[in-house]
Amino acid sequence: MLPEELDGVLVEECGVVATVDHGEASNLTYLGLHALQHRGQESVGIASLCSNSMHIRRKMGRVAETLTPEDLSSLPGDRAIGHVRYSTAGGSVLRNAQPIFVELRFGPVAFAHNGNLTNADVLRRQLESSGSIFHSTSDTEVIAHLVARSRKDSLEEALVEALLQVRGAYSLVVLSREGVHAVRDAHGVRPLVLGRIENGWMVASETSSLDLIRAEFVREIEPGELLTFDPSGLQRSQRPFAPVTPTPCIFELVYFARPDSTIFGRSVYAARVNMGRELARSTSIGADLVVPVPDSGVPAALGYSRESGVPFELGLIRSHYVGRTFIEPSSSIRHFGVKLKLNPVAGLLRGKRVVVVDDSVVRGTTSRKIVKMIREAGASEVHFRVASPPTRWPCFYGIDTPVRSQLIAATHSLDEIRDYITADSIGYLTMEGLRRACAVAGEDGTDGTRFCEACFSGDYPIELSDEARRSNAKDPASDEAG
Repeated sequence: MLPEELDGVLVEECGVVATVDHGEASNLTYLGLHALQHRGQESVGIASLCSNSMHIRRKMGRVAETLTPEDLSSLPGDRAIGHVRYSTAGGSVLRNAQPIFVELRFGPVAFAHNGNLTNADVLRRQLESSGSIFHSTSDTEVIAHLVARSRKDSLEEALVEALLQVRGAYSLVVLSREGVHAVRDAHGVRPLVLGRIENGWMVASETSSLDLIRAEFVREIEPGELLTFDPSGLQRSQRPFAPVTPTPCIFELVYFARPDSTIFGRSVYAARVNMGRELARSTSIGADLVVPVPDSGVPAALGYSRESGVPFELGLIRSHYVGRTFIEPSSSIRHFGVKLKLNPVAGLLRGKRVVVVDDSVVRGTTSRKIVKMIREAGASEVHFRVASPPTRWPCFYGIDTPVRSQLIAATHSLDEIRDYITADSIGYLTMEGLRRACAVAGEDGTDGTRFCEACFSGDYPIELSDEARRSNAKDPASDEAG
């Protein structure tokens, strides 16, 4: 799947980093964000604390393209937090970039958040009606306002009181004079990990950040855990929220997390290879080649090839130098947008029966263009295989998905999807197969993890607002809420 081609239909959410007790906190945070660039390319920001003064730089664009050495030198201190963002809530403008910075009675405070609050709109209206003034449209600012209104004696206590009022998904890092706080919602929807670097610490959305700076992975921040690093260097953990059954997002394993990361106690790469194996077991067909849609379809295609015995080939080559904008020729070139990013290897494909493996299908527009491109390169048959179940429901927990009526699997049968993308056949991974692929084996072959599978099943583990259900979760074929 190519997020840029989908024009915001299904894209990465956000990534957070915190570096504590290290003389190069801002530099390490920068590197940690670079390793999370896949989680958001619209804006980047870093806040640091030095001698009780907060310093912050936020810019639109990608990490390496926007933050300069001069920016990093203006971020002194041994503690810093950072954020890369895609606008899952709020528009793509600088005022919505994070970390969000506020001056409170506790002093300067910065917040960086991955996830979405399902009751943010309700809380925002309540806060505005009582006099709160918002400077952004990001739901993260709701948390900041709730903290500001608290009468608790410490920021830590105010943060807990604020988070007890919100619903939804949040992996959150907070920087203040009281220290650095890292907290994960009780359902544990989004990942958050802890690492050790020399005498300091790093918290990040994924282990890929730790790997880049050669930090030692210590553990995951647990669902419902608030981990605090105070100025004296002490670390303390508490679980202030009512316990619930954790439901980590299974789509992190399908697509969003980097394949070299370990999240939810699982190797992302191994899970994706397993998805391909399970896909081959249920949808295998006679073919000459297995071709991935790069880059996210590669591990699943390898698994499919190994299980089916059909040779794996890189029949589609991806350009890694495509920016966000480009000059389109005035004359009409068929499939120009996709061909700018992918080009078929005609010598491999000509006369071959090809199985194309992708991680997911959202609207189907890109899949249709890829199938036609492979046919034009001379393939005799094109069979499309999807290493996840049909995506039929929108996400409200931090992934930017369209309304349900725009999801092809919510409005079309399997045969209709096949006909639309012009493939000879189509096959999806079953829900049972996906669960097996993501399981960490125990005595019964599974570890008992219950994932959030709402994008496939419509079963939302965290309560949605009535407004959210009406506007997005509606069955496109009826007037009843899903």
